[in-house]
Amino acid sequence: MIDKQNADGWIRRYHAADESPIRLVCLPHAGGSASFYYPMSQALAPEVDVLSVQYPGRQDRRHEPGITDIGVYADAVTSALVPWLDRPLALFGHSMGAVLAFEVARRLEREHRFDPVHIFASGRRAPSSHRPETVHLRDDDGIVAEMRELSGTNAAILGNEEILRMVLPAIRSDYTAIENYRAAPEDTVNTPITVLTGESDPRTSREEADAWRGHTRAAFDIHRYSGGHFFLAQHQPQILKVVSEELAAAVRKG
Repeated sequence: MIDKQNADGWIRRYHAADESPIRLVCLPHAGGSASFYYPMSQALAPEVDVLSVQYPGRQDRRHEPGITDIGVYADAVTSALVPWLDRPLALFGHSMGAVLAFEVARRLEREHRFDPVHIFASGRRAPSSHRPETVHLRDDDGIVAEMRELSGTNAAILGNEEILRMVLPAIRSDYTAIENYRAAPEDTVNTPITVLTGESDPRTSREEADAWRGHTRAAFDIHRYSGGHFFLAQHQPQILKVVSEELAAAVRKG
């Protein structure tokens, strides 16, 4: 039996499902934490063993320095997942987490000869679809304004100056990492990709979401929902259905 938390603290396992035939690794958005996926873990257990990734610089890791490079992030997450490769594994990432899911899959394939069974890329344009963005260069008020615009942060936290001061360094680090990330159109994975996107997301156009198709050598699918960047908050039942069906299909394929 694997410990609920690996030694360096990257993995959270809220609802251990030791008998599940498949695992789902969930990667948060910029500034997000592992607990963002607690509801998904609760909903999918015990059929799916859900692992939520906890980035440094927040919650119980708030005293650790943030990471400012997606490659460094992906290396660390990949290393943390090595003890969990004893059964089929899929990846779900929202926003920055979608890019991390893609980069982790590339590393698992290349360095560990392990192909994840599926990637769910939520709320993020394709890795090779670049926009010039400088949120990480703004002052603290500017970063808070971005968070409010995307509506992904609890309003109570936005109104608590002490909490904000604790989390802003991690948020700035994450934005530095994702805004400086670059991928080439030829960067691909063997893993099937399902894209989930909000029709009114100001950070991902229809064309940028469709461009994920070119980053897999396997099957591709896309689901569009009403709403903005955090559309998944309004469409949890539909998204859980998509995830459950794809994971069940992966189990049947063996």
